[in-house]
Amino acid sequence: MIVVSAASGALGRLVIERLLSRLPADAVAAAVRDPARCADLAARGVDVRHGDYDDPASLVTAFRGARRLLLISSPELAPERRTRQHLAAVDAAVTAGVRAVAYTSFLGADRGGDGPNAAHHATEQAIVGSGLAYTMLRHPFYSDAFINAGLRAAVEAGQLVSGTGGRGLNTASRADLAEAAANVLTDDAHLGHGYDFTGPVWTYPQLAATLGDVAGRTVEYHEAAEPIPGPMGFLMGLAGSGALERQTPDLARVLGRPPATLRQAVATALA
Repeated sequence: MIVVSAASGALGRLVIERLLSRLPADAVAAAVRDPARCADLAARGVDVRHGDYDDPASLVTAFRGARRLLLISSPELAPERRTRQHLAAVDAAVTAGVRAVAYTSFLGADRGGDGPNAAHHATEQAIVGSGLAYTMLRHPFYSDAFINAGLRAAVEAGQLVSGTGGRGLNTASRADLAEAAANVLTDDAHLGHGYDFTGPVWTYPQLAATLGDVAGRTVEYHEAAEPIPGPMGFLMGLAGSGALERQTPDLARVLGRPPATLRQAVATALA
């Protein structure tokens, strides 16, 4: 049995779909806070279980019988609560007799626990110390956050604006990361490894050119005159500092093929 936690989220559902393409439905379980949100999966034969990161007892029950567990990180942003949730999940996995866990961590979590990576670093340390067999899946930011249907507005306006200074972003699509997770969950060769996943580096000037090429219209790139507010501004600031340009071959190796290209991501977003 393979159990996927937080399976009602966008990534979890994609992983479930990849698993169902290669395993019978009764070999897959979805651990979710609200089972009603996964009634469609239950109708297809997936074992949908109640498993709430804030209810450790429910996690023990949800993880029981798992040969493999995909521990998808909590969407909680407060580091202390997120760490508490993750450590409870690791303890539950041990109690439930899980044989191996794959954890969706974040790039750099193995190097220290500063800032946003505090919970990821603590979780990786807890998994290693638990005695469980493991695979660390360190994700970059999702391409989907940057390259999505909202880019149609840039095509219509004929211009794309960013605050990245033209620096690169090493994002990867949820779809590719989900496929990589499914590969790890179904192949013992990945046990004991920590993977640093990155997609091909792209820039906003390249994105503007690709938008124009795919849409058949001119899309000019402009650097923002003022700081861009909100979460996207924060992400663009990281990119502008060069923090998102790290590259590794790990995602391509686990996928057995190159990750999606910028053009493929744009074509999907505009379709």
